[in-house]
Amino acid sequence: MNAKPKQLSTRLPKSFDGPDEPWHYYLTIDLVSKVLGYTILHPWVAWVLVLCLRAQATPWARPEMCIAIAWAFLMSLISIFTAISNRIAYGTAREVDLSEEVIVITGGVEGLGALIAEVYGMRNANVAVLDTKKVDDEEAEEKGVLYYQCDVGDAEQVEAVAKEIIEDLGPPTILINNAGIVYNKSILETTAQEAERIFRTNTLSHFHTLRTFLPHMLSSPHGGTVVTISSVLAHLGATNLSTYTASKAALLALHSSLRAELSQHPNGDAVKTILVTPGQISTKMFAGVKTPSNFLAPVVASVDVAREIIGMVEGGRGGEIAVPLYSRWVQILGVLPVGVQTVIRRWSGIDRAMKSVGMKHE
Repeated sequence: MNAKPKQLSTRLPKSFDGPDEPWHYYLTIDLVSKVLGYTILHPWVAWVLVLCLRAQATPWARPEMCIAIAWAFLMSLISIFTAISNRIAYGTAREVDLSEEVIVITGGVEGLGALIAEVYGMRNANVAVLDTKKVDDEEAEEKGVLYYQCDVGDAEQVEAVAKEIIEDLGPPTILINNAGIVYNKSILETTAQEAERIFRTNTLSHFHTLRTFLPHMLSSPHGGTVVTISSVLAHLGATNLSTYTASKAALLALHSSLRAELSQHPNGDAVKTILVTPGQISTKMFAGVKTPSNFLAPVVASVDVAREIIGMVEGGRGGEIAVPLYSRWVQILGVLPVGVQTVIRRWSGIDRAMKSVGMKHE
């Protein structure tokens, strides 16, 4: 009864060490979109406006009343259509009870994966992290996470670790494929060994983990969830990132094939799939890369991406997560005339961003 609560050390991100940015730095198109989504673009708010006009005894035939009603109907139809579309595409949500789930996260020692693992660890969930980096037992106990040293690009290592996870925690039901490395090198500078390692870690690891853990989800009465973390660069490509973008682009096709195969499996409806295609995240993997426009293409905080993933996983839903806003619409670039695409790429600076960084992260 007199035991003192455990005190955990807190380390703030390095960005807190620097001076505060001016107020307009935090004004982004994503913030504007979010505000609009909770106000005039929300069907309930649109109908409240109609009620307010009616409360003022505004006649039904007045132009402002007709416009308000038409807008409310439009917002309602869009909301209903979106809900029906998601229901057709991803089915009904599955019930998620963290006490009964076993969560496997690849590449969870640093970056986004570490943040997700630590959040679930603090909530006493069953979390297993697969990473080549070693974590000492004291740190693992403090975070409430089990760490397994494993190269997820090696099928035999994944299968061996899977047996340990099943023995320690039980059959995995949530798989978050997050592991990834990047080399900032041109095609001519990239060695065959580096290209092979990129694909082993970023792409082949997904095959290994799916082949190993998916059968347990399909046989589980509660189903499971598979999270595939790709990148917005999978749609775009970029100078000095040929191996990285190609390995992430392969995940888009893999995810589509996974969904197609699950739709043909008798128990496939119980396994939810989530595709994550974020823009630049504030992790050390792309530290030093300057965004061309903080308003249109802001750097996304890891916590924001983690919150989206955790929310969808715990809601038992399938779907796609694309943040910031431009990453939801970036595929439209591919249908524009090639001249327009060239102008947009030059304006965005996407093919110049990596030249001045001198980056190599694993």
